[in-house]
Amino acid sequence: MKKPIAKNTICIWYDKDALEAARFYAATFPDSEVGEINHAPGDYPSGKEGDVLTVTFTVLGIPCLGLNGGPQFKHTEAFSFQVATDTQEETDRYWNAIVGNGGEESYCGWCRDRWGISWQITPRTLSEAMMAGGDEAKRAFAAMMEMGKIDVAAIDAARRG
Repeated sequence: MKKPIAKNTICIWYDKDALEAARFYAATFPDSEVGEINHAPGDYPSGKEGDVLTVTFTVLGIPCLGLNGGPQFKHTEAFSFQVATDTQEETDRYWNAIVGNGGEESYCGWCRDRWGISWQITPRTLSEAMMAGGDEAKRAFAAMMEMGKIDVAAIDAARRG
């Protein structure tokens, strides 16, 4: 039985690897899965009849549609998935999975997967510090600005002063 179409879905444009990306996300993140795989009913500018055209999938419970639209559009940090983590181990696991699978590191908890999608791997302690405001937020923010992958212990130390 097919799942109903979600009312609101994030559509992510891929060159040609939407299915590969969806499978990676489903294997990496909990509450994630690959859904319907739809093939092109005819030729189109970036592909041929029968090619995988769209893939429905969820990432951490968020419904997504991967569209194999071709190389015309590139991803930027203007869109990212933000993943809240509870421990350094969880932070490391997601960061290392993304970067270690052909992705690249960035700054302040950001990284990019091999398909160009940006991810913010953000420990909750950092978000809590920002919400606390004042000197605690300033110290945590200053510590974060020196990091690639977020160091939970360093953020906690900065929060305490």
